[in-house]
Amino acid sequence: MTTSAPVPPRDLRVSDAERGHVVDLLQRATGRGLLDLTEFTRRADLAMAARTRGELNAVLIDLPGLVNREVDARDTLAMEHTASSLTRRGRWVVPRRLVLRGRMGSSTLDLTEAVIPHPVVTIELSYSMSSMTLVLPPGASVDLDELTVVAGSVKDQVGAGAALGTPHVVVRGSVRAGSVVVARPRTIMRLGPLTVRHPWKVDWARD
Repeated sequence: MTTSAPVPPRDLRVSDAERGHVVDLLQRATGRGLLDLTEFTRRADLAMAARTRGELNAVLIDLPGLVNREVDARDTLAMEHTASSLTRRGRWVVPRRLVLRGRMGSSTLDLTEAVIPHPVVTIELSYSMSSMTLVLPPGASVDLDELTVVAGSVKDQVGAGAALGTPHVVVRGSVRAGSVVVARPRTIMRLGPLTVRHPWKVDWARD
């Protein structure tokens, strides 16, 4: 049986979140006087057009004092939704940092079956007239101290400030005219192999 050789890390494809992260680093370098505006623009254009990690890292290679490493695609995930809903549940890989921007919508992040390779996960919110429900697995903890809510509400069913668990989820940012609910899953009904739980999910056990 013949197996394909692994793709070298520098040849892996990059995401929009990775490109945005590198542009942020270039902006930091410009603020420190390492780049002028012309060079910043040139490198930012190259970063946004990059297809692989090697191409993306090339724009940072001569800048001292900045993180110059191969960007892990799992580090940051940015998601936006307007007048719509956003849902992540089941077996999905949770990045170290989630950036969510929403307007007139709702989101559900269910971590109960997710793959979470980091002990601490940060969720940064910028919500207007939007709501988020965060479902944590058993043993996880949450920190809401850095979350600002204006004309909205926070409902913590887990207990922020309780004993530090793993993973530890830090929710920060701002919510205006919206809400945040942090909960754990609750079983509503079991009928043979069928399990119904809240937040709403139906599981069918297979032999």
